[in-house]
Amino acid sequence: MVTYEKTKVFYISVGFWLILGVECYSSGSYNRLTVKTGGSVTIPCYYDEKYTHQKKYWHSETDNSRTYTNTTEENLSVIDNPDQNLFTVTIRNLQSTKHDGRYYCAVKIEGNVTVTYGLYLQVQSAPDVSVVSSSVSGHEGGDISVQCLYSSGYKNKTKQWCRYKDKRCYTVGRTNTSQNSSVQISDDGRRSFTVLMTGLRLTDSGWYYCSAGEALNPVQLTVNEGKQGTVSDTVWHMDSFCLSQN
Repeated sequence: MVTYEKTKVFYISVGFWLILGVECYSSGSYNRLTVKTGGSVTIPCYYDEKYTHQKKYWHSETDNSRTYTNTTEENLSVIDNPDQNLFTVTIRNLQSTKHDGRYYCAVKIEGNVTVTYGLYLQVQSAPDVSVVSSSVSGHEGGDISVQCLYSSGYKNKTKQWCRYKDKRCYTVGRTNTSQNSSVQISDDGRRSFTVLMTGLRLTDSGWYYCSAGEALNPVQLTVNEGKQGTVSDTVWHMDSFCLSQN
C-alpha cells in the first residue's frame, strides 16, 4: 500500500510538470530536505548561464503557487544572483502543516518551463539530517570543518558531502583530493559526521549539502582571500556556537 501511494504521487507530479510545458527535469536522486519546526532554510537554485536574463521562479505544489525572483514576503524570499548563476529561496518560520510538500526551481523560456532542481521539504521537531551551522567561511589555502548531524535511524545510511553546482559528492571513509584541496569525511557513529576541507581555493566557494541516505541539509561555504585559517580556529567557532545554544 505504501509503495502504491508513493508511485501515485510521483506520476501525479510528473503529469503536473508536463501540463505546465516542462522542457526538462533532471531529478537524479530523490532529494528530501529536512528542517526544524519554527526554523528557517535557504535553498540554492543553480541555472545555466544562458538563462541569466530569463524569468525564474520557485514553485510550490502544496498550494500551486509561483514566486518569481527578487520577491520578498514575510516568510519567503526569492533572490536572484546572476553573477553566481543561481537564485536562493529562503523560507522562515517553517511549519509542517503549511510547508511539507514538493517544490521546484524553474526557468521560464518562451512559454516553456525548465525545472532545474526539485525537492521534498519535510519539517520535523528533530530533523533526520541537520547541520551545526548553515554558513561557514575560511581563507584561501586554509581549512574548514563542518559538523553534520543525523537521527538514530540513519546510523547505517551512506553519509555524503555534496556540491550543488556540479553534483560532486564525497563519501564517509574516503579521502578525495582535487588539485590542491582535499576533502575527508569521518563518522563518529554517534549521530554526527564531520567534513574536513583543507587547502581551500576561492573556487571552492558555493553551496553544498550534508546527506544521510535520501535526507539532506544545505550549507553555504565562503572562501576569502588573505590570511589562512586553521581547522582548530574553525572548530573553536563551532564550539562557541554550540555553547551559545545551551
